[in-house]
Amino acid sequence: MLVRAITAPGLRRWCRGGRGAAAACFPLGRALLGVRGAEAAVFLQGLLTNDVTQLVAEGDAPAALYAHALNVQGRCLYDVILYRLHRSTAEEPHILLECDSSVLDSIQKHLKLYKIRRKVTITPCPDLSLWAVIPGGQPGDTSALPKCADQALLVTPDPRAEVMGWRLIAKKGANLSEIIPGSQVGDVQDYHRHRYKQGIPEGVKDLPPGVALPLESNLAFMNGISFTKGCYIGQELTARTHHMGVIRKRLLPVSFPAPPASPGIPEGAEILTESGKRAGKFRAGGGELGIALLRLAHANEPLCINLGGDRVKLSATTPQWWPKAAAT
Repeated sequence: MLVRAITAPGLRRWCRGGRGAAAACFPLGRALLGVRGAEAAVFLQGLLTNDVTQLVAEGDAPAALYAHALNVQGRCLYDVILYRLHRSTAEEPHILLECDSSVLDSIQKHLKLYKIRRKVTITPCPDLSLWAVIPGGQPGDTSALPKCADQALLVTPDPRAEVMGWRLIAKKGANLSEIIPGSQVGDVQDYHRHRYKQGIPEGVKDLPPGVALPLESNLAFMNGISFTKGCYIGQELTARTHHMGVIRKRLLPVSFPAPPASPGIPEGAEILTESGKRAGKFRAGGGELGIALLRLAHANEPLCINLGGDRVKLSATTPQWWPKAAAT
């Protein structure tokens, strides 16, 4: 298995926080698929929203790409992150595909349906583990790099947004303290709370298959789409929406004054304005934080959800990492 260490200056900043702060490593329940072969990138190019050929381009090719697989109606089926494992264009393309573990079987069937005669092999990677690495504080000592031992396969910035830190792929059972000295293993629920606070969707709860639209899900903000790559499944509606420039709803982080009582807010619960107008739908959350698809016209208003005869108040915010022109 190829060992690749990313030693960019940014890795020093993320993994070495301020004095007393440690990077938190969160074990993710996402699945990994290996897509390997001479036509791996060309094969994925026709199925995903981003320009996958970047991963096999000469020069400074990215180590990771974010993308969605869409259905023919232009709605999201799967959110994925692609990782480049080959070191150069002289090597056979080897790409890892990260997806929600609950759709591992269906995404394999989806890929094999379109594989036809492509020179590509598609295999699950149960021997690998996936971690999110979130910084523990302000940049501190940058003189010492984390040592990516041979237990680590890949360390790379999360391609969606800088606030999401780094993605780390390691062998099962790897010792994280050896790969990132001083790091601590965190509760994955804290990772999801961090995502919700930043408005970053991930998985089928946040992006219901066949329901979520990529641009309403902020795919363009998260570097997950190319508008110049050419045809792919679901491109027509997505391109038309982009060129019209009219997006009336977006996924936004929401918060409650206190964590809702058990069993919490049901997925898909309708969100209303104080005057009773429909403002959107709740997607998912944890504690007092969550993510919701909201009409931008009502995003800055006081909002509520009717739950069992009670009115639960909530409010939405615009993530700071969004482009300034996109502020609601």
